[in-house]
Amino acid sequence: MYILGISAFYHDSAACLIKDGEILVAAQEERFSRKKHDPSFPHLAIKYCLRDVNLVASQIDNVVFYEKPFTKFERLLETYLAFAPKGFKSFATAMPLWIKEKLFQKSMLINELKKTLDKNINWGKRLMFSEHHISHAASAFYPSPFESAAVLTHDGVGEWTTTSLAIGKGSDLKVIKEIHFPHSLGLLYSAFTYYTGFKVNSGEYKVMGLAPYGEPRYANLIKEKLINISEDGSFYLDMSYFDYATGLTMTNKKFNKLFGGPPRKSETKITQREMDLAASVQKVTEDIVIKLAKDIARETGERNLCLAGGVALNCVVNGILLRKRIFDKIWIQPAAGDAGGALGAALSFWYLNYNKDRQVSSKKDSMKGAYLGPKFSNDEIEIKLKECGAVYKKLTDTELLETVSDLLVNQKAVGWMQGRMEFGPRALGGRSIIADPRSPVMQKQLNLKVKFRESFRPFAPSVLREDVNEWFECDEDSPYMLLVANLQKDKCLKMTTEEKRFFGIDKLNVKRSLVPAITHVDYSARIQTVHSETNPLYHALISKFKEKTLCPIVVNTSFNIRGEPIVCTPGDAFRCFMGTDLDILAVGNYLLYKDQQNTSLKIEYKNKYELD
Repeated sequence: MYILGISAFYHDSAACLIKDGEILVAAQEERFSRKKHDPSFPHLAIKYCLRDVNLVASQIDNVVFYEKPFTKFERLLETYLAFAPKGFKSFATAMPLWIKEKLFQKSMLINELKKTLDKNINWGKRLMFSEHHISHAASAFYPSPFESAAVLTHDGVGEWTTTSLAIGKGSDLKVIKEIHFPHSLGLLYSAFTYYTGFKVNSGEYKVMGLAPYGEPRYANLIKEKLINISEDGSFYLDMSYFDYATGLTMTNKKFNKLFGGPPRKSETKITQREMDLAASVQKVTEDIVIKLAKDIARETGERNLCLAGGVALNCVVNGILLRKRIFDKIWIQPAAGDAGGALGAALSFWYLNYNKDRQVSSKKDSMKGAYLGPKFSNDEIEIKLKECGAVYKKLTDTELLETVSDLLVNQKAVGWMQGRMEFGPRALGGRSIIADPRSPVMQKQLNLKVKFRESFRPFAPSVLREDVNEWFECDEDSPYMLLVANLQKDKCLKMTTEEKRFFGIDKLNVKRSLVPAITHVDYSARIQTVHSETNPLYHALISKFKEKTLCPIVVNTSFNIRGEPIVCTPGDAFRCFMGTDLDILAVGNYLLYKDQQNTSLKIEYKNKYELD
């Protein structure tokens, strides 16, 4: 039995296909449309899912949407009524769209399925709806390696729920506690994302990355004025400081006055105030999640915890949760945001509607390393490279590993596109830019010359699973880059008295460890453990690099530039390679050197990215 899960119309729309509970394929629409965080109906992602498994539309037994639109409309309407007459402008802006499209979303979904798949099929009989936080919870529990677990989900808002606690046992999953809109940890974090000058729903991880540069000076003020936190971790917000419930912005003048001025304008200089605000909201978030986790463990007696929802992408919080040992084991859905809702919708329908038994392996999850997207044969890659006018050389696997590892040793940044594309926001060695972590200048160079983004942004290490504990204060699987841990003390370098006086962005000028390109200013790193079972080629490359350097780590950042989705196709990879200062592109068995490419093409692609 085939079930198609879809998420759409808010951000990060996606499609997923499962067969008898097995996850076959999954991908975000943005990777095909090339529109970052594309919220539109996932026509292209759906077509990919069917094409990849050679399926025709008539073979789909059910289509499951990840939330209930009418319940969401009910929440919107009740919220405006509760706050009336405040927010009339927002109400007047939102209502025509809801009445025209979203209120009748079932009809719209049926029409879109007809356009995408087969107009002669009665999709109304096959279309089902999950609840937003059930979709999140299902995406976390069902692929996990746990027979039994507590499941914590928290994001901005679904229909009404912003935080939920569920219990999963076998194939059963029940929500037992909820916190409702407008009280939302995700929206509190997004309010500070907005206030510090970053884009809501995509800039939250920038706030997380900025936090170690500051001090949590405002944490007590946040707790005193903005949010009331109970001992069990439940909370409520003072909505007089926020506009997101009925307004057109996240915060208001009262919020501005509390923190000493208006929000930072995007692209202006980041000051110590923004760094301290980031550190403060991060600290408050950590405190709430820890309280929630402790209460969940006490109340349920469960020793395993599953996490999903946008807040679960906060890998700093996840790392603290792990170190606190509130639970024995933690598993986090790699596509924790709305994209993963497509997966959860399909899985929840399979297990909860059809009452199917669940097979669990205690040794591994069922996400297949999150390598669930498109892959391309060498023949397909060569055809595309020829169309692009590329100059390339084909190598054997052995030659590729030998050559690329040499290039990394020689401080070259490499675009690495191999095998299946990853599902979720992280590049995991399928669509990555990789480099030597020992370089003291690589972090700045990658940020400014390749990624075209803020210099403070940290990079993550991909480390061989068997060597992780030698380099980091962690001996856990972290295949999805969702845990932060400190470097081992013997890998860190002592700062001089003068270096200790540095503050803010100047902290970047300090070489802190033997692998400075992946060491954040607080001596931490966002770890991806690389496993030979799920990505043998990437594991072999890092092993080869280790042979030559004694370092089992490479820098890993997503293969894209700021403002664009991660590359999907060989054509995407070539365009990104040519439009940036990347030195090398390795796509399949083909190796491309920048200095061998057509000069006019280099100028053309470089100009395109600079104009964009």
